[in-house]
Amino acid sequence: MSNLDTATSLERIQPDSPHAERIAAFVHDGIDLDSSPREVQSNTFWQRINGVDTSLWVDSGDIDAIESIWNESFSGLTTNNTLLNKEVQNGTYDDLVPTARELADELCDQALVREIAFILNVRHALRLVERFRCDVSVELHTDLANDTEATLAFARRCHQICPQHFVVKIPLTPAGLIATRQLRDEGIRVNCTLGFSARQNYVATALARPSFVNVFLGRLNSYVADNRLGDGKLVGEKTTLASQGEVATFSRALPTTDTLQIAASLRDASQLPDLAGVDVITIPTKVANQAQQTLDQPWQSQLNESYDVKLAAEVDSETVGIEKLWEVSKAERFFVQQAILSPPQSAEELRLMTTDHDLEDLFPMMADADLQAIARDGKIPVHDRWKGRIVRGDLAIDSLMTLAGLASFADAQAKLDRRIREHLG
Repeated sequence: MSNLDTATSLERIQPDSPHAERIAAFVHDGIDLDSSPREVQSNTFWQRINGVDTSLWVDSGDIDAIESIWNESFSGLTTNNTLLNKEVQNGTYDDLVPTARELADELCDQALVREIAFILNVRHALRLVERFRCDVSVELHTDLANDTEATLAFARRCHQICPQHFVVKIPLTPAGLIATRQLRDEGIRVNCTLGFSARQNYVATALARPSFVNVFLGRLNSYVADNRLGDGKLVGEKTTLASQGEVATFSRALPTTDTLQIAASLRDASQLPDLAGVDVITIPTKVANQAQQTLDQPWQSQLNESYDVKLAAEVDSETVGIEKLWEVSKAERFFVQQAILSPPQSAEELRLMTTDHDLEDLFPMMADADLQAIARDGKIPVHDRWKGRIVRGDLAIDSLMTLAGLASFADAQAKLDRRIREHLG
């Protein structure tokens, strides 16, 4: 097993190994990226509506659904483990699994499953690139979220397969940020995913300089509404606009930073005008179709807007800490200054630095039982379960939602892994 690095708990194929080269050739087989791209139609609706400096991406992995709305106003695609799982579960890639196994048969059981999942992921992403000739954000296996070295290995391989169009999605965890900083030093584009606040993205931009950061705004609105903390309206939109402003400060001040803000997790077309001016908006195909049926006025930039968000009258605001979604505190700004001067070299060092600055709620420590409870709740955690910790200051809505997002993606990944195991026998 000379091509495997067993120095960490995750066995894996190294980017510069013959195994990696054979797998790259395999996923490229039958994919033609050298021919002239198909002609893309213009669309007067999106040209008229989107009169601001906002790039539009489609949030889908379904080629037929994307095809139905794709036009020259769209410039990118973003996929995740949930979206990929939908494509895998319908049997599209079942025939690839036996050959993929032969290419990576030296790996142990879980590492083999992880490798085949990687192969399926990048193969599908290449098909998207072939058809739409645009940037595609590609997510890594959820097992890697807290493993810096494994993230680096898989991210480098992902980039090597399609350096012109692939953007590697890495979650906003301590390990993910350390890996992202190294990858950006190597010129690899990273989409720092599962962000939920301005302060998270402020820290991520300062420490790691990702190409993109996110606010999953629809989930924030649902968190407030589903937990009956308020009507949930404009919570995510207010957070996204605030995050855009904080991220832009680094791009203006530091020539080495070019981070852009993504507004993600839209639920309804009516949210689009409220986000006008944000760097990138990712749109599910359902929302894009709805927009063409319901929107008619050109968008006006909302970058200077600060939406009014109110909690329900009976809710004690101290048990929610909702302002942490859109505010960056003096303590967080001071922490960032110190981290820039003395960058943390590991995930553990980053976590300890936040603790030293009384910012435990950025990357909270969670017992296994807590993580299991978050997973059971799904994408939207039950607020009453966590409000005691929110009051104590060692947990916040944004970090809780990041953990819930990881758990949700891990659930989809587990379903994909089970299908792979079925075909492995």
